[in-house]
Amino acid sequence: MSKAGSSVDRVYDQVRRMAANFEFKPDERINESTLSTTLGASRTPLREALNRLVAEGFLTFQNGRGFFCRSLNPGRIIELYEARVAIECEALRLSVARGTDDEFKSVSDYLDQTEPHYENPDRAIDILEMDEGFHIKLATLSQNSELVGILRNINDRIRYVRLVDIRLLLRRQPLGKNKGAELSAHRIILNALAARDQKTAVSAMRNHIERRREEATEAVRIAYSQLYVPAD
Repeated sequence: MSKAGSSVDRVYDQVRRMAANFEFKPDERINESTLSTTLGASRTPLREALNRLVAEGFLTFQNGRGFFCRSLNPGRIIELYEARVAIECEALRLSVARGTDDEFKSVSDYLDQTEPHYENPDRAIDILEMDEGFHIKLATLSQNSELVGILRNINDRIRYVRLVDIRLLLRRQPLGKNKGAELSAHRIILNALAARDQKTAVSAMRNHIERRREEATEAVRIAYSQLYVPAD
């Protein structure tokens, strides 16, 4: 990789992380000069990184005005959840047909290792990462790298709101199982996958994601208030 290419990738990774975490406020104009100084980067790799992030949906661009952080509103988050449902259900459908029994066992082992930690109310960030890991592992079994790439993008764009949502849930009850349920949603999906029961697996996945989509409005409201009135 050339030095210029390496510089762009470094700046891109830094700005992408900042945008994903809303270190820029929603709809805030990005001051390229200030950001260039902060990152110790020249304007050319910074501009290329910003353009890449516009294409990926983390930033927006207005002619004559420059780059802006993406909006944070319930309607947009719900759209991303709807896209997530479509991507994950299609990936799971393909995974039922293409995954091997050994691969299903590997995902089951991962769930065995991570699921007990879903009971810990002090590990919201870890829980989110473990949850994303489970869903990415399932999608990877589809053998469709485009679907996996789109899912990773969606995960990063809703991560801030999902973290708020998980913290809200943890205040109410542990996340391992739904109240009164014998199995977690993840385990139900995985069991159907292992049985190659496509209909049950996809239905369980759809229900699992849509339940959280219904809470998106409240999570966005809290996320927005936290960005502008940070806790002491």
